[in-house]
Amino acid sequence: MKATFDGKWVRVGSEGRALYDQSGYGRPEKEGLKLAPEEALYLVHRGRLDVAGHPFDRFLAVCAEKPNFLRSYLVYRDIRERGYVIQTGPHDFRVFRRGQRPGTGQSQYMIRVISERDLIDFSSLVREATASLNLRKQHVLAVVDDENELTYYEVRMPTLPRVDQEAPVDHFRGELVGKYAIVHAPGPGAAIPATFGMQLDPERLVLAPLEILNLMHSGRLILYGNGEPIDPGKYRLMAQEADPEFPVKVAVYDDLRSRGFVPRTGYKFGHHFRVYSGKKVHSEMLVQALSEGVALPMSTISRSVRLAHSVKKKMLFGCEHTQGIQYVEFARIKL
Repeated sequence: MKATFDGKWVRVGSEGRALYDQSGYGRPEKEGLKLAPEEALYLVHRGRLDVAGHPFDRFLAVCAEKPNFLRSYLVYRDIRERGYVIQTGPHDFRVFRRGQRPGTGQSQYMIRVISERDLIDFSSLVREATASLNLRKQHVLAVVDDENELTYYEVRMPTLPRVDQEAPVDHFRGELVGKYAIVHAPGPGAAIPATFGMQLDPERLVLAPLEILNLMHSGRLILYGNGEPIDPGKYRLMAQEADPEFPVKVAVYDDLRSRGFVPRTGYKFGHHFRVYSGKKVHSEMLVQALSEGVALPMSTISRSVRLAHSVKKKMLFGCEHTQGIQYVEFARIKL
């Protein structure tokens, strides 16, 4: 089948309409069919198309003058060879449900093609993933590594449910010890909260800074230093001096607590929190807190996802957003 290349699109005459009708290639035009370079290159490689003056190697070299074209082509080829119909747009590609094609079916995935070295701007990612989800599509990152191997990650934006709340916590007086606090049970029968702090002995609990501020904000803890009460604002500034990430961790910690989850330090897993729902003995999620506008290398995200998977947990990033904390989950998938 003969075709011409105008530097942007490949065009086939009326006989090319069969490529669209049978296999979902290209976009129909009045004069025939318009193909994106990725589509045309794949058809040339398969021997189904002859682009005038452009054998495969030359055609690839010309197309690769556009930044990141080879990366895009490799993803297109991989998805086609998995038996899916794939078209360009509205992100990089949209992929139809297996066995379906344009005009007779619906797309299932919105694909964004990236490199393992790319920075992921979470604000942009949330906007794109939201757009995909509003269209009832799965948002997928196709990551091409330095050896041109492909890995696919589905991006989810779960709304964390509210789990069963723990029993109400009594009101406590805390004594400041460095940046921590010692809490005593206030009297016979009073319960020291089991999901807060480290038990120093049967009567004393050591509270960490995030726990202290959360309990102070909820009115369940009055903190004293040198016999004088300390207000939450002053304590926050004190804690912040030792931990520059404290403000963003506070926002995510408080949000998780408000939903009934129990966040504890995730230091052993290399993340801010390991999170319990109270339904299982072990934590079920790892959560990294991110301030608004933060970007992370995809390689860092990949390591986090693999670690979480290896310990049978979900990997979530808690992002500061205009409407509160937005959780973003990355999950490896096989198309």
